[in-house]
Amino acid sequence: MSLYGAMMIGVSGLDANSRALSVSSSNIANVNTVGYKASGNAFSTLLASAVGSGDVSSAGVVANQAQQVTAQGGITTTQSPTDLALSGNGFFVVSPSLAASTGTSQSLLYTRAGSFTPDSAGNLQNTAGLYLMGWPLDASGAVPTDRNDLTNINVNNLSGKAEATTTLSMKANLQASTAITTPYTAGDMAAGTVTPDFQRTINIYDSQGGAQPLQVSYVKTAANTWSYEVTYQGAAPNIGSPTNNVIATGSMSFNADGTLKTADTSAASPTGSISVTIPWAPAVSGLNPQTISLDMGTVGSSDGLTQFDNPSALVSSSVDGALFGSLSGVSIDTDGFVTAQFSNGLSQKVFKLPVATFANPDGLSAVSGNAYAASNASGTPTIGEANLGGAGTIQSSALEGSTVDLANEFTNLITTQRAYSASARIVTTADQMLQTLEQIQ
Repeated sequence: MSLYGAMMIGVSGLDANSRALSVSSSNIANVNTVGYKASGNAFSTLLASAVGSGDVSSAGVVANQAQQVTAQGGITTTQSPTDLALSGNGFFVVSPSLAASTGTSQSLLYTRAGSFTPDSAGNLQNTAGLYLMGWPLDASGAVPTDRNDLTNINVNNLSGKAEATTTLSMKANLQASTAITTPYTAGDMAAGTVTPDFQRTINIYDSQGGAQPLQVSYVKTAANTWSYEVTYQGAAPNIGSPTNNVIATGSMSFNADGTLKTADTSAASPTGSISVTIPWAPAVSGLNPQTISLDMGTVGSSDGLTQFDNPSALVSSSVDGALFGSLSGVSIDTDGFVTAQFSNGLSQKVFKLPVATFANPDGLSAVSGNAYAASNASGTPTIGEANLGGAGTIQSSALEGSTVDLANEFTNLITTQRAYSASARIVTTADQMLQTLEQIQ
């Protein structure tokens, strides 16, 4: 091996350790970067014979950055529901730009940095300005068949939500010793010709989030038998002005022990509920007809309407549906469902976050913003669902920390510095020997 060869080996050592210092410096600088994956240094020998020399004793060194993308960082909790962490395999799918519409082709990147916050338009983006991507859900909450149909996650798309009533349940007692009223014809209570023995008004909700009053009236017409009328107590034109606003009539009966026998004596078999259709007039109310199940209890049980010899009274009533409520926040579960929360207590699943996995995550190409791009070494991404197919779990109100170990990096700095100094000594020693050779006369 020549003196020039020795000098070049020293130069290769200087270059390799400079690169190693760069890797350690980058790790230390990103010790507090969310989702950052520390890299390592991979040194390997470079024989002179590999570059055309026949001298196999001359071995230089090269340094390559070794990505450690699969390392799991520690997860810490936060106060923001849009802070996200992944536990296990996979990456959040992000884009540097907004989609013009759902399904628009975009350049996609992949990251573990989940510190997402809404921008001025409600689109979730992380501190690097990368927009979070997800699947828009249909009315039934289903994910699109085309798993590549991704769009930006926007938490302000919904201004509010209302839900129409479909079930009205009553718990009440009708006094058994009440005198029988006869004669009685359906509609007499609403007409005012017969005084109800018991009457209550309960608000239900229409499809536009409005409260609408329904009145249920009862009169005893025979032993263990009561007739009822359901009337609408709002403005008559809203329902097309049926006679005295009566929308349902019927007869119910009780067993000798005071429990419900049937809520509809005209039905072929005993039943605990009746169907009430509110004939909304669309031209006036803007509503379509609404059908409600009026639940009076379980046949043979005392969990609804009963007939005991105590004063008639309403114990409780319940209706489903809700008044209009404005958007109050969002939540994200471990399966990646983004759920909008409304001030009226309702919620609606609006998006689902995908998790991208790779055959070789360490082969991804790093890009600015603590993100990665797919490469030939990593393979193509598999866009799947959290908790399925080897994909990790999503945790809301949490962030994954950097995988940098400061103690280890400081140790690397010392060893790199010593190796650099030693390589420099090789160069100076070879230089001194060359000077000595030049001075021979």
